[in-house]
Amino acid sequence: MPRVARDRRERAAPDWGLVVGVGALVGIGLVMIFSASSVSGYAEHRDTAYFLKRQLMWLVLSLPPAILAYRIDYRLLKRWTPWLLGFAVFSLAAVLLPHVGTVVGGARRWFSLGPLSLQPSEFAKLALVVYLAHALSEKNERITSLQRGVFPIVVITGLLAMLVLRQPDMGTASLYVMVGLLMLFVAGARLPHLLATLACMAPLVAYEVMMSPYKRARIMAFLDPWRDPQNTGFHIIQSLLALGSGGIFGVGLGESRQKFFYLPEQYTDFIFAVIGEEMGLIGSIAVLVLFVWLAYRAIRIAIGAPDAFGFYLAVGCAATIVLQALVNIGVVTSSWPVTGVPLPFISFGGSSLMVNLVCVALILNVGCARRASVGIRSLGVRGGAAA
Repeated sequence: MPRVARDRRERAAPDWGLVVGVGALVGIGLVMIFSASSVSGYAEHRDTAYFLKRQLMWLVLSLPPAILAYRIDYRLLKRWTPWLLGFAVFSLAAVLLPHVGTVVGGARRWFSLGPLSLQPSEFAKLALVVYLAHALSEKNERITSLQRGVFPIVVITGLLAMLVLRQPDMGTASLYVMVGLLMLFVAGARLPHLLATLACMAPLVAYEVMMSPYKRARIMAFLDPWRDPQNTGFHIIQSLLALGSGGIFGVGLGESRQKFFYLPEQYTDFIFAVIGEEMGLIGSIAVLVLFVWLAYRAIRIAIGAPDAFGFYLAVGCAATIVLQALVNIGVVTSSWPVTGVPLPFISFGGSSLMVNLVCVALILNVGCARRASVGIRSLGVRGGAAA
């Protein structure tokens, strides 16, 4: 029997627990985007549902690539790794060029294609995960070596992070680094090597912050937002006021007061503050539980992956989503310096929604292939490092 037919017959059913959890997050996102953006939509476009319609359009556009990512043999991504990585570097460099990248809010992060705007740093996250999964699955025991294992991966991750930092987008750049280090740790890299890597990065990060007035101001606002409540500390203070106003049960869906131009970026980076205000502590915890559920289901799939590449691919895709959610919620709750990182599946933003749905589709893909061969747990190899 041909190999394709055999693999199709042996594919397991998708993890419906993961599908339902992600569907709930997307549904919450649509409801909250309409609620949080209705005032801005009417003021700017005379349409309270303007941003909801655009998000629905992106949801429809995201389904074909997500379905493709679910249906293909994920092992083919290993062959495409150089092309994906090369395209990521090219697009991140191209967006920095004048008259090529679009400047919004002082940052050059987008390509404008008619009514659509694409953010290459979002797609580069996916390319980075595929590269990391491929590299780690090939290194095996060499991952314990600083020169042959850790260093090459840190160089590639650092290159992508530096290009994103030039946009400037320190939040996404830090996510690249966190995902890279987490996957190295899962692969079995030695802790002293990872700590040495962080120690080498620290002076570069400090220099970048000190040489940029706006980055330095954000760090100072994080340490003491009340020092400049009308300027650098405004985002954090308004976010905390929204969360505090919600109490346990919230003021009611659609009843937010902070969305009336008090809270900046209320339907993008700070949408979690509107959730806390309208749905209260109960609604906020529900969103957190859904992200924990996503992480749990993804870890189960990764453990049962039929090969090392599938293991690292599932881990990387899950880490990209969950770490981004933690950073976003950390910013909104003043537990992390203010960065322009959206809340996955919930914040308004087409590129982010598409990439996150493709990541989930790849996790499901790995889960469907788990019955095709022996799972990683039966290989008896630490961290899924078997080929």
